[in-house]
Amino acid sequence: MTALPGETPGTVGTDTPEAAEPPAATDAEGPAHAEAPDADESAEATEPTADGSDGAETSSEDPPAGDAPAGDAPTGDAPTSDAPADDASTSASTGEEGEAAAAAALSEAQAELAAQRELREKIAKRKAEKEGPVAAGTKLSGTAADLLAAVRAVESGEKAGAEFFDSPAPAPAPRRAAPAPAGQPPRPAPASAAPVDRTASPEAVDAVRAVLTEGGAPEALARPATGTLGEQAAELLRADPWQLLAVPGVRPEQADGFARALLGAACGPDDGRRTAALVGWLLERAALQGHTALDAEAVRAALTERAVSDPEEAVRNAVEEGVALVFQEGTDPTEPDAAYEEDGEAPAEAETGTEAPEPVQVLLGLDRYALAEESLADGLARLMNACEKGADWAEAAAAAPSPSAAELIRTAATAGLVAHSGGEAARAEPAALIAAARGLGLRALGATHSEDGRRRLAEAVGAPDAAVTLAGLLSDAEGPGRDEDGALALDLLVVLDAPQLDVEGAAVLVEALADGVRLVLSGDPGVLGSAGAGRVFADVLAARACPQVVSRTPDPGPIGELVSGIGIGELAQVEAPGKEVVIVPVRDAGEAVHRTVQLVADSVPRAFSIPAGDTQVITVGHGGAAGTRALNEALKQRLNPGPGRFGGFDPGDRVIHVPAPGRAVPGVVRSADAEGLHLECGGVPVVVPQERVESAVRHGWALSAHQAAGMRWPAAVVVLPGDAAAGLSRPWVYTAFGRGERHLSVVHGVDQALPHAVAQIPAQERTTRLRPLLEAVPTPDAAS
Repeated sequence: MTALPGETPGTVGTDTPEAAEPPAATDAEGPAHAEAPDADESAEATEPTADGSDGAETSSEDPPAGDAPAGDAPTGDAPTSDAPADDASTSASTGEEGEAAAAAALSEAQAELAAQRELREKIAKRKAEKEGPVAAGTKLSGTAADLLAAVRAVESGEKAGAEFFDSPAPAPAPRRAAPAPAGQPPRPAPASAAPVDRTASPEAVDAVRAVLTEGGAPEALARPATGTLGEQAAELLRADPWQLLAVPGVRPEQADGFARALLGAACGPDDGRRTAALVGWLLERAALQGHTALDAEAVRAALTERAVSDPEEAVRNAVEEGVALVFQEGTDPTEPDAAYEEDGEAPAEAETGTEAPEPVQVLLGLDRYALAEESLADGLARLMNACEKGADWAEAAAAAPSPSAAELIRTAATAGLVAHSGGEAARAEPAALIAAARGLGLRALGATHSEDGRRRLAEAVGAPDAAVTLAGLLSDAEGPGRDEDGALALDLLVVLDAPQLDVEGAAVLVEALADGVRLVLSGDPGVLGSAGAGRVFADVLAARACPQVVSRTPDPGPIGELVSGIGIGELAQVEAPGKEVVIVPVRDAGEAVHRTVQLVADSVPRAFSIPAGDTQVITVGHGGAAGTRALNEALKQRLNPGPGRFGGFDPGDRVIHVPAPGRAVPGVVRSADAEGLHLECGGVPVVVPQERVESAVRHGWALSAHQAAGMRWPAAVVVLPGDAAAGLSRPWVYTAFGRGERHLSVVHGVDQALPHAVAQIPAQERTTRLRPLLEAVPTPDAAS
């Protein structure tokens, strides 16, 4: 019997680790960390929110992207430093003198009420401009509203898509015809190419480089700044130096130093350009942690920490400048009794003992996520209401391989949207649904997060063309093609690994489904969430806007028993007569690395006949003495030593390719030439251009849990060195321990932190708007 050491969960006296803000995760690997393979775990803990699971995997050793300009003390992070403090105190004293007469007559409570009334008046003014029923998307403004209007104009047939371009549209590429419902031979997988960077002219890059040099900022930021801000980046930075914060990896203190070097005495902590950029930066940082919106009060508190003397005015300015949008959750503050009467007194009901309504939660968000969430809510409501409700799949359900599969088939027959949840064994139920639907002559397809998931689903269905990756489906590289209206030629789509679906990807997917298509979202609620913003699957489950099917199929074996217990907060002892679960205690990080290499190269192959190439190492972070970088270096030296003549890589190296943020594709290096680095990813040849190798490819013997989500290997080695304790949580342990199919080794050096994390540290909440949007949608399928 093998057992996990430690006390019974729930008895450990260790306090829950508090979120702390680590240094920036960008390092010498490149300033544009959003494109790096580690980007999905490199988000720092931002001031307004607790650190999410992404932040737990941040390397504490990585320096920020570029040093702050020499000789400039950071304004944002050091409100007590001389220059910022003087500016802030001068601004504060000036405001006090100008309003001294009025402030003397107001108590602190009355001043707060006055501020609330001013905010309510602004909200009422915005609502008055939109009289009548408010359709989803009408809270948007600027570019987001124009985009939504254009999309709906094309959808309704009022305008052609070419009307929104200045020049005539080129002849469209021939669209692949929709296939016949059945009998279609599998199409060979096409070669995948790395995405093309947003190119900038050499002149624009040189101009930006000159401005950066003048401001004391690293010249390495020239290309990413031009890619982010466009051809006019030099002019933008000179007029508003804080635009540099839009470049991934740049921190406020760096932008402050850059601004002071360019603006001199005209630069202050309350400069409207600075405060607007800070609000946008906070929201972008929150999005990296999964949030699509932030509480306005949390944003104001974070601005105060950044030496902003009037955070209320800073937020108001950011909204007026279009940097952020405002949303109200809860009671409508414009109603007469919503908060307080205009005279500042509580409403009459309060005097009679009736409780006053709860205050309205004011959220701030970026327009891109607002558009995505409202578009997604509209699309899901459309699917719920448009499908045929009277389909009879009783015969197919009777032939299902399990009761849970039969329930899923019956539910999908009568609903346009279904949420299905379960563990690894429950993946057989969506496979049975796809097979049953195809047997009925329907165009049914399953989409997975990874190539490994696609392969396993295709095997379970028994049809190679029945499964695709979600990225391949949305790019038209895989799947059935499009119909004459541009929609995916499908009758039923089952999305597995649904927790990995972020809000923007989900919105694009739902937009591609025609009326009448059935959509099933299937996944394990216990795993880590998406690398991108949003929590689509969790919000759909919480809103209860559609039928839900919970699998009753347990995960088998000792690993399944262990992981199932972790899912409910229990780290139980399990019987493992075949050494399916092995605990390897270690004293320090050096020993953890040594034992990990020994397990992968010798012990697991000898005991289970599993080659080293089929064993995946998973650890908490990328930095540190036993992070992915250190482990990959040690494993390469043992398993595929070489000089790294292709940008640090040799033929035969295991790598992870990140073609886009949030997507991690395992592969093997084959060769390299002037065209780039040649990889083989799941049997598909991939060429990564030379300029993207440094930011898009890493060694892949060791991964983070986020990178490993949605994939499984015959064996997994989970490394928990002592410094990893602060990064552990129940979802992290659940995800990492569930990646091994036949064997799991745990290199254990965190002592009681492991049972403590499982019992007491659940998933970090993400602030999103999708759940209330779905709850407000009237649908005939709403769960009771």
